[in-house]
Amino acid sequence: MSRLVVVSNRVADPRKAAAGGLAVAVGDSLQQTGGMWFGWSGTVVEDGPTGEGELHQQQAGQVLLATIDLCRDDHDSYYLGYSNNVLWPVFHNRLDLASFSAGYVTGYRRVNQLFARKLMPLLQPDDIVWVHDYHLIPLAAELRAMGCRNRIGFFLHIPLPPQIIFASIPQHDWLMRSLFAYDLVGFQARQDVQHFEHYVRNEAGGQPLGDDLFQAYGSTLRCAAFPIGIDVDEFEALTQARDAREMFETMRREYSNRRLLVGIDRLDYSKGIPQRVQAFRELLAHYPENRRSATLIQIASPTRESVDAYGDIRRELEALCGAINGDYGELDWIPVRYIHRVVARRRVPGLCRAAAVGLVAPLRDGMNLVAKEYVVAQDPEDPGVLVLSRFAGAAEQLKEALLVNPYDVHGTAEVIQHALSMPLEERRVRHQRLLARIRQYDVHWWRNTFLDALRKAPAEQRPPRS
Repeated sequence: MSRLVVVSNRVADPRKAAAGGLAVAVGDSLQQTGGMWFGWSGTVVEDGPTGEGELHQQQAGQVLLATIDLCRDDHDSYYLGYSNNVLWPVFHNRLDLASFSAGYVTGYRRVNQLFARKLMPLLQPDDIVWVHDYHLIPLAAELRAMGCRNRIGFFLHIPLPPQIIFASIPQHDWLMRSLFAYDLVGFQARQDVQHFEHYVRNEAGGQPLGDDLFQAYGSTLRCAAFPIGIDVDEFEALTQARDAREMFETMRREYSNRRLLVGIDRLDYSKGIPQRVQAFRELLAHYPENRRSATLIQIASPTRESVDAYGDIRRELEALCGAINGDYGELDWIPVRYIHRVVARRRVPGLCRAAAVGLVAPLRDGMNLVAKEYVVAQDPEDPGVLVLSRFAGAAEQLKEALLVNPYDVHGTAEVIQHALSMPLEERRVRHQRLLARIRQYDVHWWRNTFLDALRKAPAEQRPPRS
């Protein structure tokens, strides 16, 4: 069996229980076949030379963890610059927040070349390489330039924007050409594949060949949607564990006379948190029966706080929450509980289970696994209702949720009111169908389906390795 090599911006030890979704997804395969996880170490060397970085190797069970350090200039241009000030805002349809500094792309390509140069000697001829996310789009092209003939797949965890928005990136043609160095490219949703096809047809002069195959730039690529899931069994176990049960009991006791609505997000402009808070204000204004009886708990954990846009949204959100609490709050009732810190993952299922409504309403999102976690955490006999943005990738799968346009705050308020007043039998039916689909298309299905497709993808004739 071929060894699996996972490449991502950050590396996690798959043996650790606190590891994130990607570690859960690929950890089993890495441990079964013996594999390698390669990426940035998280260390920034202040005075190091550009395009260089020390390689570190550590054995974690059957998995080799191989990481490299980045110097300050490389980190700032590759990670803060091109990845998070160009690709992240553009891919989330926020051209107004993008900064197209010429130096960013130079550092982005330099670090991808560094990754390729350090990874290449570690590869075995029959390795299967799986590259993750927007930080490393050109990695396969850099590996191919060094003579790599391995099968290489790429999965984009964030959404691919429409053709006209993607084309706003000054280096858009180079980025798309780089994708065609892979044997398989996976997206979260069918809509992303449609955006890819439109670009290939109209910008690259290519064409679809059928059976998920696309031809452009003299290469043939397989591209399809592989919606990522969660580890349902693991999250169900978390829901039944002590910390989650204690959280549930605490919420039920402290809010015994209230209906809870919960939002759990990183503080990111793509998540639509201010619009969600405004919709809650609309709910209180137009459906006064919810005053003193409904409370919104909004968790917005810190992220990228050195970027100006994130400071702006934090100030906006704090002002909105303060205004609602000032206008509607009572001595014994605070309408909005805003928490700007990380809540331990082991406590999240209890909070979800206590909430009558789960608000997952990003302005744009690749998938959003919180939506799936909320459903899994529910009591099937008395489940809450998922209110989900139609602009989240999860909306393609979770059709029994109540879908909203987060830009329409009045319409969102009406949907929340519907959720709060939904009869028990309808809630049970919706939850049962959602849970069945989440269980069918879980994280293990995602991993196995992608890797099986990569093994079967038609490989281009590659140059011999030097």
